[in-house]
Amino acid sequence: MALKLYNTLGRKKQTFKPVKENEVGIYECGPTVYWYQHIGNLRRYIFGDILTRVLRYDGFNVKRVINVTDVGHLTSDSDEGEDKMEKAVKKEKKTAKEIADYYWNVFKRDLDKLNVMPPEIWCKATEHIQEQIDLIKKLEKKGFTYETSDGIYFDTSKFKNYGKLALLKTEGLEAGKRIEMREKKNPTDFALWKFSEAPGKRQQEWDPKKFGANWKLGFPGWHIECSAMSMKYLGNTFDIHTGGIDHIPIHHTNEIAQAEAATGKKCVKYWMHSNFLTSKGEKVSKSTGGLFTLSELGEQGFVPMDFRYFVLTGHYSKPLDFSIENLENAKKSYERLKSNALELKDDGKVNKEYLKEFEDAINNDLNTPQAISVLWDMLRDAKAEGKYKTIHEMEKVFALDLFKKKAALEIPSEIQKMVDEREAARKSKNWKTSDEIRNKLKELGWHVDDTAEGPKLKKL
Repeated sequence: MALKLYNTLGRKKQTFKPVKENEVGIYECGPTVYWYQHIGNLRRYIFGDILTRVLRYDGFNVKRVINVTDVGHLTSDSDEGEDKMEKAVKKEKKTAKEIADYYWNVFKRDLDKLNVMPPEIWCKATEHIQEQIDLIKKLEKKGFTYETSDGIYFDTSKFKNYGKLALLKTEGLEAGKRIEMREKKNPTDFALWKFSEAPGKRQQEWDPKKFGANWKLGFPGWHIECSAMSMKYLGNTFDIHTGGIDHIPIHHTNEIAQAEAATGKKCVKYWMHSNFLTSKGEKVSKSTGGLFTLSELGEQGFVPMDFRYFVLTGHYSKPLDFSIENLENAKKSYERLKSNALELKDDGKVNKEYLKEFEDAINNDLNTPQAISVLWDMLRDAKAEGKYKTIHEMEKVFALDLFKKKAALEIPSEIQKMVDEREAARKSKNWKTSDEIRNKLKELGWHVDDTAEGPKLKKL
């Protein structure tokens, strides 16, 4: 069965055909590394992982690129507000690089715990300033830009079919409906390069003259980084661009405009978007009570595979309702599934009928809920043969560690030493030191519970 994927550009399911035979290039919008990634963010990377695994299962060679936004992402989509990295600098009183490296490393550890494969290429915005400036210069040369008092902007009125991804009708769009106009010519125009308010005020700013452009000191806009880096590593036209549905109306719409204006070519064949993790019908947020990190779920007794399994029970394109109760139900289901898998014996056979049903499901726009259902049907089928080898094949996509036995917890000596020091501090009622050590342990991926029998450690 041919792989069919839903393409946001055109709003229909299409048979997948790569730009180059058997070679697939994927660009995945990555994290802005100013804080921890919550489970709503992590759902998106599990989706990207399943996409990659299905493509590889089908025999494609995949080159996956994920960017790291460590500059230029403002707190508002209207090209105003503080840079999220600069805001974190003031809050944490650290350098932007220290903050970016710390949260990027936490994010990578979370992906590893969730069995999300690392990309072939990680690319940081701050390490690709030259590429971003070169792309803006191309747009400038072709007449797509103009300068205001606060930056270099893209003139969306000069790009035919702007908004085609979001089905955005720009005619009659009033200023203020999407952004404040200020000096913009059109409500949908966006910043390519922002000028610094005052030299030296920001930690991250560059002199464009050192990169061959005659603009003022400043920093790149958020949208330009993705186009510059995706084009560098995957070419002017590549196969798949993924992200969350919240990226459709502005970020991805602007990526298309600037990339295609610069090259005159279609930049991406298939745009794929994952939907929100929701709580009581609303996108997870602090107010809805669903904004957990993976480590915080660990403190409540869940392991990363509980969450991965929960995510796979919903289709990536549909909202997935999160609650601790729903996750608890998924945990119980996952534990039963794993227990059944571990009891299987290898009879040397593969069940071709159930494997085909599984393959039909994953090739039908990555239908993981249906694929999970096929797995359960096979396990419940008393007459079915070849369960052991068939599940091993399915695991190439699911990656749920179904055959991985729980290992005894190994506690490094330095971690145990910290636990002992904390226990000593608690006994002497030095709560400040006790809390500091607990927080340090959490940063290192460990949670400590105080029980009547003494401290108990859990790996987050």
